[in-house]
This record gives sequence, structure tokens and C-alpha cells, in this order.
Amino acid sequence: MDFRFDEDEESYRQELRRFAARVLAPHYQADDRAAKLRPTLAAEMASMGLTGLRVPEQHGGQQASAVVAGLAAEEVGRADFNAGYLIINTALISDILVRNATEAQQQRWLPPIAAGEVIPSLCVTEPGHGTDAARLEVRAEPDGDGWRLVGEKTSITLGMDAHTGLVLARTGGSGARGVSAFYVDLDDRFIARSAFDDLGSRAIGRASLHFDGLPVSRDQLVGAEGGGFVSVMQGFDYSRAIIGLACLGAAQVSLEEALQWARDREAFGRPIGTFQGVSFPLAAYATYLRGARHVCYEALWRKDRGLEHSTEAAMAKFWAPKLSTEVIHQCLLTFGHLGYSAESPLGQRLRDVIGLEIGDGTAQVSKLVIARNLLGRAFAP
Repeated sequence: MDFRFDEDEESYRQELRRFAARVLAPHYQADDRAAKLRPTLAAEMASMGLTGLRVPEQHGGQQASAVVAGLAAEEVGRADFNAGYLIINTALISDILVRNATEAQQQRWLPPIAAGEVIPSLCVTEPGHGTDAARLEVRAEPDGDGWRLVGEKTSITLGMDAHTGLVLARTGGSGARGVSAFYVDLDDRFIARSAFDDLGSRAIGRASLHFDGLPVSRDQLVGAEGGGFVSVMQGFDYSRAIIGLACLGAAQVSLEEALQWARDREAFGRPIGTFQGVSFPLAAYATYLRGARHVCYEALWRKDRGLEHSTEAAMAKFWAPKLSTEVIHQCLLTFGHLGYSAESPLGQRLRDVIGLEIGDGTAQVSKLVIARNLLGRAFAP
């Protein structure tokens, strides 16, 4: 058993850390104050291959392993947590398209994503249906040889800036089998966007999208009609571990800052790290972070080898964001009044990471997946 990255992975990790510190970190707090997506961010990420990690080489991507995608999210999360959403979204959507779209569709859709020219969004959640996505109500109404999309999607990450959307819409009867997936241009002639005023991740933003008859052709259908729910939900099994690593990256850099502060700050004539009340919580959280990180990478390692990984991914999704929130909170308290200042990035990291305790699946959903896998469906909720 080898717990190290191989030579190429480690080299890429170090290169990404330098890039993130030089290009991304200086904008992290300023972008939050501006509360809008920085126009150059997608191109900057693409210059390092970060928007094409899961895109095949023949379509302009890196064809990277799931482990490398997680590594990238962790390193970007250290410097600019919100920039990590471009990795999460592009990796998840690219992976779904590679598994379900035709070769002709992939040739048309994937190169612009990999090049950072197109920002995609995942359009699943609706006002009345978040966790219970199989009951969604946005309709794909028949129109000639295609459809028109009608209804509202809400809480869409990057919804104000996305160029395209992977949209789940109802083409048939009730339940999951009546849901199809479409990859569409978000044409503002047929869509009204409403921005959210959020606690965190303000630079990325969420929005409601009101579809008013957006025309969709048959060659925009992803996979089989009625197969959209299953194809999209399968993608979450691996993206949840990438989300976990983005959160852990923000928590890890916060812990490193707090440890240095515990060496530098003196009280009662000695460094505050010499007091158990300061050092023991940091030691405990360093231990928990190590464990959560291993769970995330195990899920991605299993994904790369074609092994079942839904349990590990669900563990990563409910544990890593929750733990990261707790770690950053403790680090803020370690800094005392300086940590509470807006000049410190700790408060922003705390606000930002909390969002992924909700987004892409709540802790309750993750625990349900774990319980059913451990006990069997007949013996679990």
C-alpha cells in the first residue's frame, strides 16, 4: 500500500500550488467584495488545464484521473476556494457527457469547456425539489422534432454567468424514469436569471433560471430519453469526493496559518502554542483532517479502478465540508480578534465552505446512502 502521489502527480501538485498562490490567492477576498465572477478566471484556470481535467485528450482536455482532479481541487481550494467551483462543475459535467453523450456531441461540446471558453452549469434543483430531484417539474414540452423547456430551476451555481446548462427536465410520466437530460445554450431570449444574495461564495454566485420555452433539438438530448436522472446522479458519486477535497484544502491552509500563529503569538511570556487549550484542539483537528482526506482519495482511487465507490463518496461529502467548517472556526478562534477582522481570510473561508454542507447533497442524503450500502436497502431508511 502506497499513500504517496507518484512523481508526475507530485510535480503537478507543486506546480498547481505555485500557480494558485501567484494567480488565484491575491483575488480571493477582492472577488468576494465585488460579489461577481472575475472575467479572466475561467481563462486562467484553463491555462493550467483545470477546466479540462476530465475531458479526453482528443477533445482538448487532460484526460486526468479522478485522483488528479481531486488533487487539483484541493490545491485550488487552499488559495481560492471559490475558483474550485470551476473544477467541480467542469469535471462533473464533462464526466457525465463522456459517459452518456455521443461522439459527435462530445466533439461539439467538450472542447469549449476544456478551453475555458464556455462555463457550464448543472441545472437540477427546483423551488420545490432539491433532495427529491426525481420529482422535478420543469417540463420538456414536445415541439416538432424537439422540445421546449418550461419552468424554473433554482440555486444554480454560476447561474448568472454560465453559458450552457446540463438540464434535467420531465419528458415522460412521474418519477425518475420520466426525466431526461439536455445540454443546452442558456439563451437569454428564453431564460430570465435572478441572482441570490448569499452568505458565502459570492464571487461564484447562485441564481434561479426561469425557462420560458427554450427550444431544444433532439441532438441536445444526452443519452436515452428518460435516462437523464440516473446518468446525472451517477456523476455525483465521484464529484462529492472532489468537493470534499476543495473544502479540506481551505481547512488545511487555515490550520497551517493557525499553527504558525501559535508559534508567533505570545501570552503570559511564552508562545500560545505551549498552552494545551490552544495546541490540543489544533492537534485533534489535524488528525481529523488526515482521516477525511484519506476517505476522499480512496473514493477517487476506487473510481479510477472501476470499483464501487458510492459509500466512500457519501462519507467524503457529509464529513469533509462539516469538518472543514469546524476546523476553520477553531482557527479563527485561535487568532482571536485578528481572526474576526474582515482583513483575515478565515471568516470568508468559513462562510464559503458552509455552502457545501448544503450544495450537491445534504449530510442526511449522504448518511442515507451510507446506511443503505451498509445495511442493505430492506434494512435501512
